[in-house]
Amino acid sequence: MLESAEPSAESGSNDNINNVSVDCMPFRYRILFVDDEERLRDIAKAALEPQGYEVHCAKDGFAGLVALKESLPDLIISDLQMPNMNGFEFLSVVRHRFPHLPVIVISGEFSGVDVPNSVLADAFFEKSQYEPDQLFERIADLVRTDPIRPSVEKRNTPVWIPHGESKYIAVTCTHCLRTFSVRTPLASGIQQATCDFCSSTVQFRLS
Repeated sequence: MLESAEPSAESGSNDNINNVSVDCMPFRYRILFVDDEERLRDIAKAALEPQGYEVHCAKDGFAGLVALKESLPDLIISDLQMPNMNGFEFLSVVRHRFPHLPVIVISGEFSGVDVPNSVLADAFFEKSQYEPDQLFERIADLVRTDPIRPSVEKRNTPVWIPHGESKYIAVTCTHCLRTFSVRTPLASGIQQATCDFCSSTVQFRLS
């Protein structure tokens, strides 16, 4: 899980930019961290700032949109289950307006299928199921990647599976980028459903 960590040591004199620590970059990459829990926002700042990042925090999707108007980050990390405007709604706006921004989703309420490199997020971590170094490595990979990202048509359709007993899954539409519910149970394999928002037919995979 995300917690305070010491910055990693420089890797020597290698000139390859991917092997240079963030502290050696000519500017600090800016991260927007969106989560309704103040404790997690504080932990994020304490863990990421020593890694050389400038960290801005927001308590929900509405606050996240305000932060985007003030200054665009180089990367967004967002929770999904939040009051006022949840992460699904927030990230659908982000993907429409700022498709070049890399996004990491961290959630304790859902598991994900085909989430990495999807229409909603470039990476996904379940809360308490990862080590800080795994997150640091993924952040470094995303902020140093060419900002020209694949079009929506070439991205995965993410499926969000609620933890615990549930009679639905959530699917993000590849057309309008909104997330809608689909009743379960469903067989494994390729499925399709009609988006509640734009009426498009969406194909997705269940394993």
